[in-house]
Amino acid sequence: MKKPKYKFPSQKVGIRHRILLILMILVGIAIFTKAAYIMFVEKDYWLTVAAKIEKDAKSIPAPRGNILSADGQMLAASLPEYRLYYDPFSYEKDSARREKDYAFRDSVLHAGMDSIVTEMKKIIPEIDTIRLRRLLTEGRKRGSRCLSLHHRRISYIQLQEIKQLPFFRLSNKRIGFNPEEFRRRKNPFGQLASRTLGRLRPENDSAQSGLELAFDSVLTGKPGVGHLGRVGNRWVDVVDTLPVPGCDVVTTLDMKVQDFVEKTLREQLSSIDAIAGMCILMEVKTGDVKAISSLSKTANGNYQELEPRAVTNMMEPGSVFKPMSFMVAMEDGKINMNTTFDTGNGVRMIHGSRMSDVSWRKGGDGVLSVPEIIKKSSNVGTSMLIYNAYHDDPDKFVEGIHRIGVTEDLKIPIPGYQTPKVKFRRDDPSKWYGTTLPWMSIGYETQIPPISTLTFYNGVANGGRLVAPRFVTSIRRGNEVVQEYPTVVLREQMCRPEVVRNIQICLEGVVGKNSGTGKDAYSREFPIAGKTGTAQIHEGGRRSDRYFVSFAGYFPADAPRYSMIVCIEKGGVAYGGAHCGPVFKSVAEMVMARSLKRDYSAAADSSENRTAVPPMLAGNIHALQTVLDNFKLPYQKSPLASAENAWGFNSAGMTGIVITPEEAQEGLPSVVGYGLRDAVFRLERLGVKVRTTGVGRVVRQSHDAGTPIKKGLVVKLELSTQPLSEKKKAKPAEAHHPDSTRKTQPAADQQTTTNSNQTADVHQASASKSAEKRTPQTTTTKAKV
Repeated sequence: MKKPKYKFPSQKVGIRHRILLILMILVGIAIFTKAAYIMFVEKDYWLTVAAKIEKDAKSIPAPRGNILSADGQMLAASLPEYRLYYDPFSYEKDSARREKDYAFRDSVLHAGMDSIVTEMKKIIPEIDTIRLRRLLTEGRKRGSRCLSLHHRRISYIQLQEIKQLPFFRLSNKRIGFNPEEFRRRKNPFGQLASRTLGRLRPENDSAQSGLELAFDSVLTGKPGVGHLGRVGNRWVDVVDTLPVPGCDVVTTLDMKVQDFVEKTLREQLSSIDAIAGMCILMEVKTGDVKAISSLSKTANGNYQELEPRAVTNMMEPGSVFKPMSFMVAMEDGKINMNTTFDTGNGVRMIHGSRMSDVSWRKGGDGVLSVPEIIKKSSNVGTSMLIYNAYHDDPDKFVEGIHRIGVTEDLKIPIPGYQTPKVKFRRDDPSKWYGTTLPWMSIGYETQIPPISTLTFYNGVANGGRLVAPRFVTSIRRGNEVVQEYPTVVLREQMCRPEVVRNIQICLEGVVGKNSGTGKDAYSREFPIAGKTGTAQIHEGGRRSDRYFVSFAGYFPADAPRYSMIVCIEKGGVAYGGAHCGPVFKSVAEMVMARSLKRDYSAAADSSENRTAVPPMLAGNIHALQTVLDNFKLPYQKSPLASAENAWGFNSAGMTGIVITPEEAQEGLPSVVGYGLRDAVFRLERLGVKVRTTGVGRVVRQSHDAGTPIKKGLVVKLELSTQPLSEKKKAKPAEAHHPDSTRKTQPAADQQTTTNSNQTADVHQASASKSAEKRTPQTTTTKAKV
């Protein structure tokens, strides 16, 4: 049977298509209508929102890294600061909701305006209250969506206090309060090493100088990205990419040494009315710069770090250049330690120009050897030896100066650093004169910054191994070391070892107790080696009345650990030894004293009767017991000892430790033998007023034990560090204290006892709190062991 042929319902399909087409047309009309409504009716609103989004969709600055000292102290850090902005407009699209927002905000402002203004004035004393009130009440009339409530930045703590006020406690988006965060750079050590660390421009916090500028890319980090997004019916800040904080820069600076260097240099500059001064201290082996200071006189007569002169000063170095000249000549075999020159009366005419020594007024020094020429800083001796050796080929001498590393680019990470300039004759023969070589040999005709001069002397101290100055040891992100900066060796050997040793011997002879131009740098504690320098400053093509003087060297000379240079620019007569030497000596002695470890074993009492029992003062016996327990010293308690009686002494003296309470008595107690804290605490608890004189322990009280206590009674206590037995006027009431048992002790033992009592104050301070918990009577007392 043949199946019927299926008939397609073309009529129904046509109807469906038409219905679908009609629906699509209706949707399109709706979309078009909505778009037209937004474009024309809601245009102003959406333009405002777009502007707001565009304003808020910006990069999120990364926290700037810190600059740290060698021991991890904070030298520069970024702390948050905030500007306060107020947006008086609402972002609600619906006019009814917008008006509701305004009504709510205005009601809150009207109800709490007085308290808001008053409290903000307390938090920010310099705020303009009249202007603030006007901005909050009439903000919408101004038409601005970003009104500044205060013209200065405030701290994080101030911001948190403001957020606790009734109005600002509400949602920022609801009331239009928008604090903007900034990061202000702070230097906890103030102006110490300020030109080395550098600073940021206050207007935009961009790096301006110093290490801040040199390591700006490392410190800055990577900013994040965020925008303003709508979640439900609220606009919220959305972070798209978190910022990556900047890394920390670890420097070689020691701020205790830096502080002392600046203080010492400033005092010297002030005392001689100098124009400027510089000082750099460096470790010999590593090249680590531990302190660097460049002070200049300001208009008000003070001295501040205005520019990094220690690395930028390009003045002629003067006589500190002479050891460089002799190192080259010795290395080339032109002279040796036995070479001599007759300086005559200290004056020599060279190509029509006068070369003179300091001693020329005294008739000169006559024949001098190389070490004596350095010791006396003879200009004639130095210039003539070098001139005679190199006048036919002066470029060979200059090549030697370059060879030993004097002109090396040290790549100092302080913007403004200048490399040394020592010219060749071949570069411009027209500017090379007959006087150029001899004057160059004594430090003129050259431009060498103090940091380069110090690097040479550091190389001499280091046995000829020339290392570059190092300011930064590592870059860190938290505890992770991102990059290290090892010591850079510029020359494994500046010259032959015997030549280096010869220069060392010459420099050691400069700093004598009563001889040598560097005698003002002499120290009785350890040997110092170095060289003085004095150069008259050129100004306008002529010699001026200003001088640039210096002293460069190292210490201890027999085992060098540190090198240092001190430079001073001064008007009038100036000398490197007399003016720079004292600064060098003071800093050197301070640095060595910090690392000094004394051996006190020879001072120990070696007598057969020496006891291991430490001396103890009378006072709070519970605090004393706490100390003895902490030091695990065996002791006995008298049967009379109890928690109620907190005052007593060691009745066994120096033969043992027996903690014994005092006998109960009426009236004023005796506090002779007590430490100051225990004495004052015990008497004031009885209502007695206490007056004290001296330091140490109580050796006398103005009223005898047993004196009736009356209102207003004043007891004067005399304190001393001397043993009680030496006080003839001590009261009889002290006889029952342990100090009375020491009257028969030798004087040496008494002195030892006194020193022990002073040392024990540190230990007992922590014991008093433990004793307080054991007895209600004792709250701030102190017993000494």
